[in-house]
Amino acid sequence: MRKRPTIRDVAREAGVSYATVSRVLNGREWVSPEAVKAVTDAIARTGYTANQHARSLATGRSGSIAFLLTEPQHLLFRDPNFAVLLRGVAQAMSAHELTLILMIAATPEERTRAVTYLNGGHVDGVLLVSPHSGDPLLGQLVQANVPIVACGKVLGHETTISSVAADEWAGARSAVEHLLAAGCRRIAHIAGPEDTSGGVDRLRGYADALTSHGITVDTAYIAHGDWSHESGAAAMRELLDRVPDLDGIFAASDAMAAGTLPVLREAGRDVPGDVRIVGFDDSGLAATLHPPLSTVRNPLDRISEEMVRLLTDLIAGRTPLSITVPTSLMLRESSPS
Repeated sequence: MRKRPTIRDVAREAGVSYATVSRVLNGREWVSPEAVKAVTDAIARTGYTANQHARSLATGRSGSIAFLLTEPQHLLFRDPNFAVLLRGVAQAMSAHELTLILMIAATPEERTRAVTYLNGGHVDGVLLVSPHSGDPLLGQLVQANVPIVACGKVLGHETTISSVAADEWAGARSAVEHLLAAGCRRIAHIAGPEDTSGGVDRLRGYADALTSHGITVDTAYIAHGDWSHESGAAAMRELLDRVPDLDGIFAASDAMAAGTLPVLREAGRDVPGDVRIVGFDDSGLAATLHPPLSTVRNPLDRISEEMVRLLTDLIAGRTPLSITVPTSLMLRESSPS
């Protein structure tokens, strides 16, 4: 069996010293363009690939990043947002010599395994997805002293965990402003979980839009879901029991908005004739519904890019910071312009 090429084979082939090859491989300065080209050509000719274990010992880095989802495993495949975010992160990481590791931490046992793995130095940083306030995992991640960037603000840890978040308050407010401009006055809200920044900020945007138009926020018009289709259907039934004459709905996720449609049809309510609906996400589901769903676009493609950029900055020792990304309103048949 052919012997695996070593760094010394590359040095011989390139006609340079071992130290020069090492500097090129580690991206260090004080290497001439000619030497870089010679080493690069020699690597191609010899078929040399870096020994990641040896590199980790030399640099103190693993070359791996964790995509840590704090939701049950089945939601990774059922919630389109997580798939879109994972794909975007993988694409953004293609420019870096980093390996992406998918980790699920929804149960106590999964959280324990995740923290043990992270404390073992197996990853250089964590991309935290769907954090919940009050979850003991958050404090354990901070204590692990590993760079972290979250998707969405981490309630209670805004100063200790960097984040990239959509402007969920402004997006929610724009959705309700649109319903008001369309003539709706009895607007209900299917809110997300109260222990997530998305649930909190989208509810706040809904309330602020109503208040600014002199409409009192009535809790009878608010029902909570867990982002899922099933919870949206349950919330819709609850709302119809309490306020059967509602004429507008702002759902905090497209999946919950999708759950309202069959319930409204069963109740004999036409969309958008009797009830206008606006969701939040625009991850692909919205355009496939009947009728196609008006929604707030959550720019997950840009969010994933910014998460990777911030995390690589943190790993390099740069100052932690958080970013807010603007949203936009996408109008379709469930509530046309």
